[in-house]
Amino acid sequence: MAITDWPADERPREKLIARGAAALSDAELLAIFLRVGIPGQSAVDLARGLLNHFGSLTRLCSASATEFSALPGMGLAKYAQLQAVMELSSRALAETMSERALFDSPQAVRDWLRLRLGHLPHETFCVMLLDARHRLIVAVDLFRGTLTQTSVYPREVVKLALAHNAAAVVLAHNHPSGAAEPSTADELLTRSLKDALDLVNVRVLDHFVVPAHGQAVSFAERGLL
Repeated sequence: MAITDWPADERPREKLIARGAAALSDAELLAIFLRVGIPGQSAVDLARGLLNHFGSLTRLCSASATEFSALPGMGLAKYAQLQAVMELSSRALAETMSERALFDSPQAVRDWLRLRLGHLPHETFCVMLLDARHRLIVAVDLFRGTLTQTSVYPREVVKLALAHNAAAVVLAHNHPSGAAEPSTADELLTRSLKDALDLVNVRVLDHFVVPAHGQAVSFAERGLL
C-alpha cells in the first residue's frame, strides 16, 4: 500500500508536522528524506531495508558513495543529499557553539562531535579552539590515524592554539572500534597536552572520546582532567 493510502495521522510527513520530528521512528524520518519508494516498496519499507542493510543510522550515514548508490532506489544524487543534510546539521550546531559559551549547550557539543567524528572509519584527533568567553573560534581535525591509533604531537597543538589566539581548547578523538572508555594512552596524552598548553596559558577544558555508537565520554565529567 502506498503511503498516500495510509490514514493521515500515520503518514510520516503529516505525523511530523502534527507531533514533531522526535515522534517519528528512524525509518519514518528516513522515509521523509527518501520521499518516494520503489515498485513494491513504500518509502518506509525502503527506509527499513536500508537500516537493516547497514545495521544503524551511523553506518548508513558513513557509507561510501559506491556502497550507498549501489542499493535499489539509491544513487549518487541521494548520496549527495544525505551528505548535505549531515553537513547542514554540523554547521548549525557549530553556529550554536560559536554564539555562546561552549558548555552552555553540552548536548550540542556531543551531537556535533558525533556528526563530525562518530562515523569515521579511522581515528581522528580534533582540537576545538575557544575564545576567552569559551565560544568556538574554529575546530580543526589536526591528526588522522588508523582504526585503532593516532599519533598526536603536543607541539603542533600548541602552535595551533597560538595561531588562533585561543584562550582554551576542547580536545576530542574518536574510537572507530566502538570502545567508549578512555584508554590509559588517552589519559597520558591528555596530561601531556595539558602540561604543554599550560606553558602558554591555554586551558584544556575537556577531552571527549567519541565512540561509533552512543554518547561521547567526557574526561572532565570523569575527573580525569
